[in-house]
Amino acid sequence: MTDNLNDFFSDNAQWVDSSDDTSFNSAMPPQPPKSRRDMRRRREQKRRRLYITIIAALVVVILIGVGGFSGVRALKRWKAANEANSQSQIEDYTGPGDKEVTFTVESGQGAAEIAENLVKAKIVKSAAAFTSAVSGAAATLYPGSYALKTHMKASDVVKILSDQSQAGGFAEIRAGERVSDIIANAAQASGIDVSEFQAIIDGGGSGILPEEAGGKFEGWLEPGAYNAQNKSAEDIIKSMVDARIAKLDDLGVPTGSERERILIIASIAESEVGSDKYYGQVARVILNRIDSDMALGMDTTVAYGLGISASRLTDDQLNDDSNPYNTRIHKGLTPTPISNPGDDAIKASINPPEGKWMYFVTTNLQTGETKFVETEDEFWKIRDEYKNNNENAN
Repeated sequence: MTDNLNDFFSDNAQWVDSSDDTSFNSAMPPQPPKSRRDMRRRREQKRRRLYITIIAALVVVILIGVGGFSGVRALKRWKAANEANSQSQIEDYTGPGDKEVTFTVESGQGAAEIAENLVKAKIVKSAAAFTSAVSGAAATLYPGSYALKTHMKASDVVKILSDQSQAGGFAEIRAGERVSDIIANAAQASGIDVSEFQAIIDGGGSGILPEEAGGKFEGWLEPGAYNAQNKSAEDIIKSMVDARIAKLDDLGVPTGSERERILIIASIAESEVGSDKYYGQVARVILNRIDSDMALGMDTTVAYGLGISASRLTDDQLNDDSNPYNTRIHKGLTPTPISNPGDDAIKASINPPEGKWMYFVTTNLQTGETKFVETEDEFWKIRDEYKNNNENAN
């Protein structure tokens, strides 16, 4: 009887909400059923509620499953349609092309602009095909004139435009190059005899050079690529000078004699070390030596005055005082820049770092590591380090 009563109360226990009776602030104890018939009725209701809950849960699971399956199928259909649509938009020729044409990439043009011009020339079928091919190949496109064909496959065009050896008709200036190298390149790119360029260089630059250049072109030709097709030697040289002046203005280089002075310092710095991280320190050494009334003693300046590389200098040449660029003998800066320096060397020369360095040596020719010191004793130590490294390298 006790077990039956426990089951009875366990199965039928319930709590009464205290909010339904304002006379009590706490819940009432469980109320037993009035009869066994009532107990059976409650058990039956409980079972029905359980069955209904289980069935409802199963229905929800089934609906979710059906909905998810339908959703996946819909997503797949949308993806396939989207891909098909994308493919239809990226139209491309199958190649290899038919009619030969010359196509020019101008300096500063990006892939999108080049793509539009290729479509206009009927070389590629769509801009999207070309830009996708450029992106997929992570290609760098070079300025120049290229031999292409109409109706080419976009990826084949990218291979050609990213091969600098196939570029023609453009004269390229690299930072640190001398005028003699630049006009030789310009002559080859334009088909104009180098003597015509040399005549302009020797002519004083009237109407081309600014007054502070003193009639000398060295240092005043801006690095970059220049279209040399169907242009005169004067037009090509003038475009290089105009670009240099514009760049110096952009960099905030003072005008007048100070501009020429900065170009000289920058040209020496770029010629002396092979890394832009040292340009500023070399510029500071130059200024410190001038302030101390010391000769600059730079072999690269001596070599420039002779039209050779520093590695070919002899002792007699290093002691030749007839060379105005011999900074071992003549104090102060050189008469002109000794190359056409790039942006990094110019910026470093405008505002070189503070320091008391008086000497520097590239101690490791393979890595380009350069050390800067203040005293002569320290100089001989790093000089010995250079010799030891050089001997080990050989």
